[in-house]
Amino acid sequence: MLEGREIVVGVSGGIAAYKAAALTSLLVQQGAGVTAVLTRNARRFVGAATFAALTGRPVASRSFDPAAFPLGAHIELAARADLVVVAPASADLLAKAAGGAGDDLLTTLLLCAECPVVYAPAMNSAMWAKASVQRNVAQVAADGGLIVPPGTGWLSCRQTGAGRMAEPDEILAMIRTTLAARPPRKPS
Repeated sequence: MLEGREIVVGVSGGIAAYKAAALTSLLVQQGAGVTAVLTRNARRFVGAATFAALTGRPVASRSFDPAAFPLGAHIELAARADLVVVAPASADLLAKAAGGAGDDLLTTLLLCAECPVVYAPAMNSAMWAKASVQRNVAQVAADGGLIVPPGTGWLSCRQTGAGRMAEPDEILAMIRTTLAARPPRKPS
């Protein structure tokens, strides 16, 4: 169980974003407090209302929201998180994470996070096979990111290949294993 744990679910743009909703539901059912952070491109695939309903919390999507986060959403969410999971982690998100870029709420939150960060890549098989993407994944892992490798299967591009986001229960297993080895954060 994940009772008392605070988890941020970061959702980047990609058709696999629908699986992030299923993952969010599993986390809440396990007793975690979950806050969803959706990128602009993620909101093209899934709606904020879905995540608000699943978490019982507002969805964070703006870097500057002084009423909700006086110190900055990226700072406050990172400070209270026991873990951040990015699912799906698009090629673009992985490139930004590997390079230390922070141009939206999710990427600036990743720069502030001192807790474990789990990435579940998802993309077309040709994209996944690119040397640049593999370098970025290797850099994210070298920087301490935990990678749940994508599987092989039917992709939204109507092909079968590698790049299919891991199933929510596989990502949940990585989260549970990671948090089992760490004491809960101390409330600030």
